Amino acid sequence: MTKGRIEAFTDGVLAIIITIMVLELKVPHGGEFEDLKPLLPVFGSYILSFIYLAIYWNNHHHMMQTVRHDTGSILWANMHLLFWLSLIPFVTGWMGENDFTTASVFLYGMVLLFAAFAYFLLQKLIIKSNGKESILARALGKDLKGKASPILYIVGIIGAFFNVWISGIIFILVAIIWLIPDSRIEKALNQETSD
Repeated sequence: MTKGRIEAFTDGVLAIIITIMVLELKVPHGGEFEDLKPLLPVFGSYILSFIYLAIYWNNHHHMMQTVRHDTGSILWANMHLLFWLSLIPFVTGWMGENDFTTASVFLYGMVLLFAAFAYFLLQKLIIKSNGKESILARALGKDLKGKASPILYIVGIIGAFFNVWISGIIFILVAIIWLIPDSRIEKALNQETSD
């Protein structure tokens, strides 16, 4: 299988995940703005999850541009990542429909944490397959954002037992950290083509 097929399959799965999430947004009975008020938690959780999926899609795309040799372990690691991402519609819906209860926020954080671990594993297997001097290895460097995110998720998960707003703020903070454009891979790819 070529990396193009991995990307196409991943794109298709992420498109389905987003479609499932948006179909969970139910139209209110009533035509006034006041009728939208009960949907605010559902819509808020949808926005956060959509942003997370967009971040994964963008970063996955950039990461796959560095792949020169794919392996069976990379394919399985990619499926492992997609498994955790496929749970996002469920935990998003549960959290939004139940006004951010401790259990729903806890489970949402767990899915985010395991998706981050799955992405980290995929990165490591790509580097293993393509070498320690590969484009991805050089681009990631110390990977401070990649190392900080799981720690923040764990703090957010634990925070759910004290105040769900702590968790929410931390999960939003991680999303903001990743929304800031990360040009490491693009720079490494440009350097590779200019050498």
